[in-house]
Amino acid sequence: MKVKRMKHHRKYVRFYTTCFGFREPYKVFCDGTFIHHLVTNQITDFSQAISNILGKPAKLFTTRCVIAELHSLGESFSKSFEEARNLSLARCDHEKRKGAAACIADVIGEKNSEHFFLATQDNELRIRFREVPGVPLIFGLRKSLILEPPSTSQREFVKSSEEQRLRMTEMEKTLLKRGISKIATEDGDPTSDAHEEASGNEVVPDAFISVPRKTDGPQFKRNKPKGPNPLSCKKKKVAEKPSTAPNKDGDSAKRNRKRKRSRRGTKSEGADA
Repeated sequence: MKVKRMKHHRKYVRFYTTCFGFREPYKVFCDGTFIHHLVTNQITDFSQAISNILGKPAKLFTTRCVIAELHSLGESFSKSFEEARNLSLARCDHEKRKGAAACIADVIGEKNSEHFFLATQDNELRIRFREVPGVPLIFGLRKSLILEPPSTSQREFVKSSEEQRLRMTEMEKTLLKRGISKIATEDGDPTSDAHEEASGNEVVPDAFISVPRKTDGPQFKRNKPKGPNPLSCKKKKVAEKPSTAPNKDGDSAKRNRKRKRSRRGTKSEGADA
């Protein structure tokens, strides 16, 4: 179960990093209720516990208003007050102390430009920030910490913003039409002036605008298949023709050849004598 939960946490963190630009070390805003929950459940190393669920190093923040609210709650929150003082302070420009919820809303804002993870045990505060795009929520369940999945409003915001990026703005459309008309006049297209007079101030769809092709530039030819490298090929063997000239050595050999006579006749003649 723990391994499955960690996989879900990695998936949620990847969603916020790709869609909202969160970068490590991650900044986690802790309110008084979350700090008190960690203290009561004897979770001593706060940063390490949060880094484990995020999979990357994290830095914890709080504000002076949150610390002052913990100090005003009495001795039962004294240990939580001491732990809150050890955290880094986020910029809080309140001259007079505000409530923790109001201070968190001012620091995070409507767009969460500082890319804070919000760690809180306040259920109403979590419901409120689920509607704000780009605010991941962390809460504690006994001795385990849980990262909430992105809400439906946050997913719809990402989907709509992605669709807007794919579409052309009105300024881009006007610049494109001006560039096309400028190219047409430079090429001397006679239909461009008539097209402008007929259109007037009307918006012409992009599908009906034809871009003329330039023919003044160099005409590139396709590379045809070339032959093999002559250095890598073997040379052809030339067939030797038979020579018709007389061979002097052969004739002299024939002339100098002597006939061998058998000696049987000479021996028989000597015996008869």
